[in-house]
Amino acid sequence: MKRRNMLGLSAFAVGATISQPLQAVSSGKQNEPQKKLKILVAGAHPDDPETGCGGTILRYTQAGHEVTAFYLTRGEAGIPGKSHDEAARIRTAELTGACKIMKARPVFGGQIDGDTEVNRARYETVKQMLDEENPDIIFTHWPVDTHRDHRACSVLIYDAWLAQGMKAALYYFEVDTGGQTQHFHPTDYCDITPVVQKKHEACFIHKSQKIREETYPEFHAKMEKFRGLEYGCKYAEAFVHHERSPKGWIPG
Repeated sequence: MKRRNMLGLSAFAVGATISQPLQAVSSGKQNEPQKKLKILVAGAHPDDPETGCGGTILRYTQAGHEVTAFYLTRGEAGIPGKSHDEAARIRTAELTGACKIMKARPVFGGQIDGDTEVNRARYETVKQMLDEENPDIIFTHWPVDTHRDHRACSVLIYDAWLAQGMKAALYYFEVDTGGQTQHFHPTDYCDITPVVQKKHEACFIHKSQKIREETYPEFHAKMEKFRGLEYGCKYAEAFVHHERSPKGWIPG
């Protein structure tokens, strides 16, 4: 959904022009589509889809739509003192539990955490995945990010989307805005207030990352509240819509 009209005075902060000051902040609920939608949420690591748009995933699945969570890596470098194989097993188990809570289906990109590649072969692998999934709506990392794996995931998905003829609605999500995601100015929001506790359950399953104790209170919880203030609800997730893609239905 678009930012509410009551926040129209902030339109200039997100790129609205003087001649069309409300273009980026138009309101009004979108009608839920009659057909079952296929949604793809692509993240670089276990926990990226959950923290970036876990609430939105839950809103989709609770409405009866199908969500696939794509993980470019299995978080091989994400647990100090563990080998890549050990860390991958632990973190795969964590994301599997999170996906059960969100009712999303996990698929994997086969790359290695901290050593992701962007080349012809990797482009083709992600394109094949996107062809198989054939989603109506795609969410992935905003490309201006301090983490190389996040950037790699974003550009691989973007290239596959281009190869498909830009037919899916394409949105970018944020993670650790200010610390990782940079220069992110939302165009669209999802009210996650009804599912925020369930989202937290999915995120907190990632115990190896100490998300509950460290990352979430410092970053994600603040982002949910701040985006909620922007949108006019208690908790929200925010997205940037690619202006050359179709518009997709976002719950709430």
